[in-house]
Amino acid sequence: MERIRQLGTGIGWRPEIADAVERMAGRAGGVDWVEVVAENLCPGHLPESLLRLRERGVTVVPHGVSLGLGGADRPDKERLRALAERAEVLGAPLVTEHLAFVRAGGALTASPLLEAGHLLPVPRTRDALDVLCENVRIAQDALPVPLALENIAALINWPGEEMTEGQFLYDLVDRTGVRLLIDVANLHTNHVNRGEDPAKALDELPVEALAYVHVAGGFERDGVWHDSHAHPVPQQVLDVLADLASRVTPPGVLLERDENFPEPAELERELDAIRGVLRTAGVGGAVPAPTEPAASATTPAAPATASAVSDATPAVSDAAAEPVVSAEGAPGGDGEPGARQRLGLAQAALLSALVAGTPVPEGFDRVRLGVQSRALAAKRADVVGKVAPELPEILGTSYRPAFVAYAQGHPMTGGYRRDALSFAEHLLLGDRVEDAGTRRALRAWWLERSGPAPLSRRPTARLARATARVLLRR
Repeated sequence: MERIRQLGTGIGWRPEIADAVERMAGRAGGVDWVEVVAENLCPGHLPESLLRLRERGVTVVPHGVSLGLGGADRPDKERLRALAERAEVLGAPLVTEHLAFVRAGGALTASPLLEAGHLLPVPRTRDALDVLCENVRIAQDALPVPLALENIAALINWPGEEMTEGQFLYDLVDRTGVRLLIDVANLHTNHVNRGEDPAKALDELPVEALAYVHVAGGFERDGVWHDSHAHPVPQQVLDVLADLASRVTPPGVLLERDENFPEPAELERELDAIRGVLRTAGVGGAVPAPTEPAASATTPAAPATASAVSDATPAVSDAAAEPVVSAEGAPGGDGEPGARQRLGLAQAALLSALVAGTPVPEGFDRVRLGVQSRALAAKRADVVGKVAPELPEILGTSYRPAFVAYAQGHPMTGGYRRDALSFAEHLLLGDRVEDAGTRRALRAWWLERSGPAPLSRRPTARLARATARVLLRR
């Protein structure tokens, strides 16, 4: 494993705070580097703000959200190609993704392919670990720079898990050499929602693989912690950061904020609070200034024993999964044949219960699954509202309840843009919009977005033209 680059203190770049980030970048007590959501970038048309940051020598790291390396299928080649392209155009020293699955079903399970629209936890089982290790190796081979994976926040526990999060991550790093992006806010979230001790997780983590750290805000409601990225960073999260920094010098720490953006002065105060925690965390607690990576490589320390684990967005649908090859389960391979299918069936059953209303799989907490299902619908409504901002404008206060009601019976299968069009069709064809003016505006929006000319070159053209004929008569 090459020596990990020192990044310093950074912030998640978002268009809403681009000007503030530029003002803070490169000055003392400001921002040393930024991270940007990979799927929000078009390599040939990068935002001017990012181009200016790059010209000033500010490091930009692409952060993927739709690869789904924890899913049962092998990584989609086009998604990997797109992530590699973004890393190259940004001159990034590494790319990051999540230890999660985001879709399930399809050819592997002979069931409909469903999109979660959000990050869902991977079961901490040997089957899941075997599949994940192979998926990570495929991704590493396809990417031009090192890969780091982020631990996610979760509302639900998988039944029958065989290891803790720390043990799962330790084995993953040991077998693949992948780096880790540790989100201390997610460790706190899992402490509240899943009863997992952040200190125990940090005890078990292979800290030599740490690439950088995420810090973010959230809030607690009815005993559930919501990792909102829309609130100030609470003291509990800063305490987890302090614990981590007392154990290892983080190569970088990054503040995430995705909504309800405060004034620039407030962002600076949050960054100052993060630096203050690191300064007082003890020996090795301060994040070093960014430096160029050394030319030599170092190898991470081997695990003390082999028994450490012995007892324990806007995405589109993937193509059909590749068949399981005979190498899986061979000597030196990752798992016995069938691990992918077993994992796929389990994930498809869970996702179907969450987004399609099918029965809750045995062993899951029904109440928590209900909370997760509502959270997925709300997240989906939020993202569709950003992808198609005209819909909340046209529908007003009725947009959100109407979309959540729609989502309960209409799983997402083709990404957020298709979801927005399908939602409008659902309202118009079902006469669910009573106000004539609102109905006309919604119909005009739908026809403009899915007119016969662009759709005539797509497989859905016949359905779209038929729907348009119906809508024009109304």
